Amino acid sequence: MRIPDLNSLYDAGSRLLLESTVRVGVTGLRRAGKTVFVTALIDNLLKAGRLPFLDVVSSGRFQAARLRPQPDPDVPRFDFEGHLAALTGPDPHWPEPTRGIGQMRVSLRYRPDSALKRTVQPMATLNLDLVDYPGEWLLDLPLLRQSFAEWSAQTLELAARPPRDELSASWRGWLATVDPMASAEEETARRGATLYTDYLHACRRADILLSLIQPGRFVEPGDMKDAPLLTFCPLHGVPAAGGSRGRGSLWALMEERYEAYKTNVVQRFFKEHFARLDRQIVLIDVLGALNAGPAGMADMKKALEMSLAPFSHGTSGWFDWLFGSKIDRVLFAATKADHIAAHQHAQLRALLDRLVGDARNAIRFDGAQVETMAIAALKCTDSVVTEHEGRQLRCVRGVPVGRDRPTVLFPGEIPEDAEAFPPGRDRPYNFLAFRPPDDLGRDPRGLPHIRVDQALQFLLGDYLT
Repeated sequence: MRIPDLNSLYDAGSRLLLESTVRVGVTGLRRAGKTVFVTALIDNLLKAGRLPFLDVVSSGRFQAARLRPQPDPDVPRFDFEGHLAALTGPDPHWPEPTRGIGQMRVSLRYRPDSALKRTVQPMATLNLDLVDYPGEWLLDLPLLRQSFAEWSAQTLELAARPPRDELSASWRGWLATVDPMASAEEETARRGATLYTDYLHACRRADILLSLIQPGRFVEPGDMKDAPLLTFCPLHGVPAAGGSRGRGSLWALMEERYEAYKTNVVQRFFKEHFARLDRQIVLIDVLGALNAGPAGMADMKKALEMSLAPFSHGTSGWFDWLFGSKIDRVLFAATKADHIAAHQHAQLRALLDRLVGDARNAIRFDGAQVETMAIAALKCTDSVVTEHEGRQLRCVRGVPVGRDRPTVLFPGEIPEDAEAFPPGRDRPYNFLAFRPPDDLGRDPRGLPHIRVDQALQFLLGDYLT
């Protein structure tokens, strides 16, 4: 047997010491811009021309970044090149939203700032693993602590209230004709699941930005399309506590599939992916909720509260069971900050603080670091000052979606007290969406952004020392 020489052992030890890995989960509700965020983050790391607040770059210690094969061969690769081409091509457009889980590894080479580390090896490597998945999947997490009866009662109550009552009318009409304790028929189960799924898709399409959509795989099934696990729906007529569930009944069939969904889909997914995260960023489309009005804002707040429940202190170890003790930094980011003038960013962050305040405080209590920011993964506008009727207005200038030339717009202002809808205001805001700027592909510095470098510093700065 060949015994390795001292130099080989030294080289192996050096690589172990100066090569590390951090796994960052990019999460958030739908329309928050997860796909664009991951694309812009990778592009800016590869080009490193727009990262003044990332210390390893500003100090001159950053060497280069490159894409590497992802560590999990059974997880689809994040289509970075395709998404970047959509943003930077001759006809710039927003890429398709996330439809399934995706992963990408970016390796960063840098000079350590520690003299001790530099004596071992002048260059170090950080492997950054980014994990992206549909926002709807995040809302499956609360199901793990709900019985079928509890989930049915909660979902039916929500569906009967405006604005969901009209969207759910066909499904609820069908429910009124069904006896949950009658003998189970596959055709009946499939009909109920189809009508319920149609209702969820209607919520997803609604202009009022309804965020609370469960189960997530019903609208983003991934590789589970048409699987029996997705053939159930909430039912009326909750059996009395301790009472019979009616063996062989429709209720028993739906309950069985609900529990199988929790075990084989939700629990498995979060254990395989979330339990391995080191850091997490939660993206939130606060401006979209403001546009949606009070109902949309209330729905988003409820969805956030439910999806962030695992971070609550005193949940009998649920956080530890799902996430382990690894996640030690969480960043909440209000996206699309370029849709408002720069002076409004502080108010946007203040509103975000109100939305995630309970979860933020609970995470801090448990010992993790938490930050909130207002960001834009791709900056599509400039802040400008114009005069209107003798008054100076701070506006944004960009090309709104559906138009073909730059326009100066006054998007409105978020109240300084961070109340989304103060007394007397019940109408939605009107923060417009903008097209990606032209000629992005010609800029060698990377995609323009707002505070993506600050987000990177919070999430990775301690690894890059």
